[in-house]
Amino acid sequence: MSIPNLLKTLKTVKGNCQSNPSSKPLAEIISTILAPAPFDSTESCFISQLNPHVFTSILSNPNLRSSECFHFFDFCLKNQPLMSFTPDLQAHLTVICRLLKARMFSDAASLLKTVSIDGNLRYSFAIIASTVESCCQERKVKVKFFNFMLALYSESGFFDSVSETFSYMKNNGIMIDEQSCTVHLLSLKGSNQMHLALDFFYRMLKSRLAVSVYSLTVVVDILCWNGEIKRGRELVEETLGKGIKPNIVTFNVMVSACAKRWNFEELDLILILMEKEEVRFDANTYKLLIDGFTSSGRTEAAKNLVMKMHDEGLKADSHLYNLIIRSYCKAGAIQSACLVFDEMSERNIATNSDTYWALIDGLCKVGDMGLAVEYVNGMQSKGIKMDEAIFDALVDGFCVKGMVDEAIELQIMMEKDGYQLNPSVCEKIVLELWKLNRTKEATMVLSILAKRGADLRRLIPTTLELI
Repeated sequence: MSIPNLLKTLKTVKGNCQSNPSSKPLAEIISTILAPAPFDSTESCFISQLNPHVFTSILSNPNLRSSECFHFFDFCLKNQPLMSFTPDLQAHLTVICRLLKARMFSDAASLLKTVSIDGNLRYSFAIIASTVESCCQERKVKVKFFNFMLALYSESGFFDSVSETFSYMKNNGIMIDEQSCTVHLLSLKGSNQMHLALDFFYRMLKSRLAVSVYSLTVVVDILCWNGEIKRGRELVEETLGKGIKPNIVTFNVMVSACAKRWNFEELDLILILMEKEEVRFDANTYKLLIDGFTSSGRTEAAKNLVMKMHDEGLKADSHLYNLIIRSYCKAGAIQSACLVFDEMSERNIATNSDTYWALIDGLCKVGDMGLAVEYVNGMQSKGIKMDEAIFDALVDGFCVKGMVDEAIELQIMMEKDGYQLNPSVCEKIVLELWKLNRTKEATMVLSILAKRGADLRRLIPTTLELI
């Protein structure tokens, strides 16, 4: 607003306020404060001549824009020593309500914190509530204010004050925004307050709010995170009777918890409920189940799920196939793992270093070094470099099979490529050389280890036993 227009809008305030012979016109005070020019010592007397009545009249003047009202108020707070009085709670709340009405939420939050949060609750909720009733007459603004209070208390961790605010709004017929409640549930989740979250959710239900599936899902997530998966499922079943239908996100939260804990008995009940409510699996559901099945050794079940994904037109990526290959290899079912690898090629699913590591490691563990080397060659032909994990698996496999020359050859090849060998891998080669009475070569490897600063004390007793 320009200075001339501002002078014009302040005529109402000026006319309604009792004049002070020693004071400047109110319009001049405001225009001086809002002007971009520096605030000098002469002009400082303007603010010192303000009194509570004039101050309140300025803040509540509807002809003054909310942004200008806020800047004026902020200026007064920053120059508090110049004023003959301290702006009270009503002054703060008057400005806050104007900011909320103008949707200046960030400024409203900052100012509201100074009277409600900072200094360990400068004013209690009861005092704030009674004061705002007297300075805010618009119903819509009042609804915004109390929902704003609820969210502010929640994000600041004042959970008791949230409960007090909720009760006040319910008892006084002030509309409670369900989204504000969801935000509070998320705050409780972040603080891992399971019991508080469950209690608050039931208060929402009893208040006859239109509780959303998002709020339900947050509470189910908190329960599952704390291992209360059964309680989470029972809550879903209970709220179905209240018209809250769970969605795929709700079910995935429970599926994930079951898969990670290998709680397949509860998982079966959740999947039955999912089918009953006609909620179809999405790609994430399959991934969660496959992860849980492969980690628990239920590889065939995981493999069947991948096939089902293909049937439903969903993409099964390399990660899922790698999980299955790794699970087969862990169980010693190398042939099945190789078949899965072949299927990846048939379906044009890219193999990566993790794919090869799982298969090569499995082959090395069962002593099929010939096939392991074939896969290494195939990997390198695709431009995938051999990493430390694959190298360690090969050396270990060669040493177990007594193929120390192959292990040494691999060691030399890797060093030429600039790979710094792991001392534990070299130690395996040394031990195999000692077993074969190839002491000269073993000593050379030990010398290399010593130059690299390896601690040979734990290795020497073992080698001495082999002499």
